[in-house]
Amino acid sequence: MRRAIPWPHRRAVLRGLVAFPLAAPALAQAKPRVTVVGGGFAGATAARVLARLGITVTLVEASETFAACPFSNAVIAGLRGMEAQRFGYDALRRDGIVIAQQTAKSVNGPGRSVTLGDGSVLAHDRLVLAPGIDLRLDALPGYDDAAAAKLPHAWKAGEQTVLLRRQLEAMPDGGTVLMSVPANPYRCPPGPYERASLIAHYLKTKKPRSKLIVLDAKDAFSKQRLFQAAWAELYPGLIEHVPLSGGGKVTAIEAETGTLVTEFGRHQGAVVNVIPPQRAGAIAEAAGVADRTGWCPIDPTSFESRQQPGIHVIGDAAIAGAMPKSAFAANAQAKACAVAVAALLRGTAPPAPKLINTCYSLVAPDYGISVAGVYRPAGGLLAEVDGAGGTSPAGASRDTRALEASYAEDWFKTITAEVFG
Repeated sequence: MRRAIPWPHRRAVLRGLVAFPLAAPALAQAKPRVTVVGGGFAGATAARVLARLGITVTLVEASETFAACPFSNAVIAGLRGMEAQRFGYDALRRDGIVIAQQTAKSVNGPGRSVTLGDGSVLAHDRLVLAPGIDLRLDALPGYDDAAAAKLPHAWKAGEQTVLLRRQLEAMPDGGTVLMSVPANPYRCPPGPYERASLIAHYLKTKKPRSKLIVLDAKDAFSKQRLFQAAWAELYPGLIEHVPLSGGGKVTAIEAETGTLVTEFGRHQGAVVNVIPPQRAGAIAEAAGVADRTGWCPIDPTSFESRQQPGIHVIGDAAIAGAMPKSAFAANAQAKACAVAVAALLRGTAPPAPKLINTCYSLVAPDYGISVAGVYRPAGGLLAEVDGAGGTSPAGASRDTRALEASYAEDWFKTITAEVFG
């Protein structure tokens, strides 16, 4: 069982983690070229670190701005505006990074090039892929793009986030909200349970005769004891969690009636949030770095693909062993990967990284919980360092929970300023 994190030291530790020191010197000779695909927490971080290491970097990103998923559950619950989640790339341009506002269509691994949506071709010495996730809409019969317009997933921040918020606002008091949660792996393991918590907060304060049913394709989840204790304290009778063993796995969707079908029965909701299974972003398959699971096996020291030499994969798309898919993890992996790429371009062995992840969750605006872990290469994967992580303590005071909520806000401000500011 995870031990509780020593709280007096938490804030100082996290500040130190975000300011990851560059372990490799800048390259002194002719600048090598690296293309980075994807402008989220992983890709933007990798691009900035590589540029500071003296490498010519082109970042391929189709969107003008990045919409952050951390804290987007607060947008759904009406606690935050969507504009607070959007970040631009001007700071990266000031670092000398070329922003190619295009979609990456294909990758020529042996030819070391990427073809963009406009037909242009980018040549590089090494490629870093940070494509995030794609949603496997085909994994749930009855769920497709048209169904998602009625029953939003809101698992990519943006229009879907706002849609789910508006549906909650329009729902009559006394309506039932349904959520479906997929089996592992997926982006942000505790994310659905934070969302359930904040939706419950919205219902408690705005529509107290309503309830939330969470249909879950697994029996155990991240920070489960902390979440369930908080639900009993804050939202008694408001959240019904149906695990896999209780018939929680959704097997089909009936979008027209807002019905989720399970092996044990049918559930109809006034608002339905379907979080489908996921896989690495589409360019990963096109590049040949995704395996049959849909995710990307990597070397845990360099993050180089085990299937395509010269291509590195970071963030949510990577199979990172014990390290979960989170913004903090993506940021940490990007820094380690950039140092490794610089070393490989110099012809030296990359250093073995030690990576940290901390994931905060809000159960209410003033009630936060977290889990932390430290990871290092072992047995061909990223393995957790025993005794180095932990969770928020059970039975902590409300003052402690409020402090964690403030730490979560501080963390978000810090990481977004570092990556995009």
